Amino acid sequence: MGTFVPDTPFRAAHRTTHQGTPRASSGAARRRLAAGVAALAATAAAAGAATVGPAQAGQGGGGDGTTLVFQSPLSDLQTATTEPFEGASATLRLTMDGGESTFVLKVAGIDRSAAGTHYGAHLHTGPCTPGDGAAAGPHYNSASPPVIDEEHEVWLDFEVTGRGSARAVADVPFEPVHGARSVVIHAEETDPATGLAGARLACMPVVW
Repeated sequence: MGTFVPDTPFRAAHRTTHQGTPRASSGAARRRLAAGVAALAATAAAAGAATVGPAQAGQGGGGDGTTLVFQSPLSDLQTATTEPFEGASATLRLTMDGGESTFVLKVAGIDRSAAGTHYGAHLHTGPCTPGDGAAAGPHYNSASPPVIDEEHEVWLDFEVTGRGSARAVADVPFEPVHGARSVVIHAEETDPATGLAGARLACMPVVW
């Protein structure tokens, strides 16, 4: 499973205490210490209140600027062959706000022999299971019945750079419902008519 990192600007403050520091002997010193502790607690409480929890089932995202970051090594879905994504890792940043979502996918550590090659990548409804591409299920689709296009699915096609990296951005007019999902990298670019992109090569878990 990949690492889920809630994106929040808060970093816990701390105070270093040196050994040998004289213990406060006056009431004023004790009051200053108490005030400092109270201020730190208030800061932590405010930061915690600003952190938005996971989306509720059936509602999609938080709708108020929720950003989730997922980091993971890529899992191999073609164990019988050697693919450029073996040993690579990926980061997905998902921002949901007001019924819309932005996905930013970054992949690093791709074999440089793949430089200049275009690959398809999509958000899928099922989990990322090494060696089992079928477990990822179909593309995530916001329509019922499904509508195959970039407005109702999340397409993150990319081209590999000479440094073995890639980046893709998708803006969609919906917020995905939470669950055990995955981003699957395919062997070919996405066909806009069918949404197909060839064999499933690698995946990363997207679970929240």
